[in-house]
Amino acid sequence: MENQNLLYDNLKVCDNGELIFAGVSTTALAKEFKTPLYVLDEELIRNRCKEYVNAVNQAFDGNASVLYASKALSFKKIYSIIQEEGLGIDVVSQGEIYTAKIAGFNMQNAYFHSNNKTDEDIEFALDNGVGFFVVDNEEELVAINEISNSRGVTTNVLLRITPGIDPHTYEEVATGKVDSKFGSAIETGQAEEIVKMAISLQNINLEGLHCHVGSQVFDGEVYKMASEVMLNFIALIKNKYNYTIKKLDLGGGFGVKYVSGDGDLDIQKSVSEVATFVKNKVLSLGIKMPHICFEPGRSIVADAGITLYTVGTVKRITGYKNYVSVDGGMTDNPRYALYKSKYTILPAYNMNKECDMLCSVVGRCCESGDILQEDVYMPSTIKRGDIIACLTTGAYNYAMSSNYNRLTKPAIVMIKDKKAEVVVERQSLEHLTMLDK
Repeated sequence: MENQNLLYDNLKVCDNGELIFAGVSTTALAKEFKTPLYVLDEELIRNRCKEYVNAVNQAFDGNASVLYASKALSFKKIYSIIQEEGLGIDVVSQGEIYTAKIAGFNMQNAYFHSNNKTDEDIEFALDNGVGFFVVDNEEELVAINEISNSRGVTTNVLLRITPGIDPHTYEEVATGKVDSKFGSAIETGQAEEIVKMAISLQNINLEGLHCHVGSQVFDGEVYKMASEVMLNFIALIKNKYNYTIKKLDLGGGFGVKYVSGDGDLDIQKSVSEVATFVKNKVLSLGIKMPHICFEPGRSIVADAGITLYTVGTVKRITGYKNYVSVDGGMTDNPRYALYKSKYTILPAYNMNKECDMLCSVVGRCCESGDILQEDVYMPSTIKRGDIIACLTTGAYNYAMSSNYNRLTKPAIVMIKDKKAEVVVERQSLEHLTMLDK
């Protein structure tokens, strides 16, 4: 079978069969910058940001914000792009806060998540001017209040609420169910209790509520379900405690295409559907329209990235299976090992060759689970030194990378106007031992 599985418009094949990404030859990139190599399309990232900002502003009449979910991909350059495109950010650690801050991001537009913020985390966020805390539980709320009181400040918070929605996606990334490790559940009465506590605390300003129901969502239905539950809860708070919730953050989770069978996301249509539902619901409840936030991460950067590898060993076990081993693996992309995540892998060196050999594409780690993808078709002529490309790796690949087996992390290059720039240097062997005593 000929492999022409090009998932996105920024992928092309030139006459000699080379895979082209964002207007640049992938084999030329591999030669210049070595492999494994993360490659990002800056124009696509910016266009996706514009899509979201325009969609939410239009649908919610300007009463909405887009926050980039840092956990998808965090390094200095990405925050410059996000700020230039008019988005806020959510952050989940001191590391993400620090990276955004030194990149020049306005931290008043940052929302600090995490289900377990330490006192040091809270102090660090306050010291660095983080605008909002998304509070997961009562212990955290008390800690923020006490630390804020010791500093003589009032801290803006959103409470993370669990609406009890099952998004029918991967179990590992379903975060809106009652028994989730995240947030306070409405069904158990704990959400109401934490709202009462927040209202009563002197150094807490309860700005809003937050929820997140899962990942790889391709339409507005799940967000409509979540917003119905959350708006009913906001109405209860207004009627019972005479307190107006100003913000409703519906979280992230919009999906991307990893393989040809995945859905297509229409951002404008999905956001518009949610907006219509929310507006009608607000009217029926007789409450004030809250400022709506969305937190896309994966759907901004995932399809803007690919990873290039060089083939090492090609092992053919007659009568059983074939292995194509590459110079990366679970250290630069652990998602198959974690979730059995599907990816599209292509022979970047010659897309015109017939892909007639079924194989497992595996990494170089001393782990039998170091697999990038099973059941991949590659040319039977594939050999040592050939370049292959794994698509849709802009999200949760560099972010989840490790130094297991003492392997170094790849560089990130970003393409703009068909020119490639290194935005994160490849780790050196010296980097691996810098902290060793």
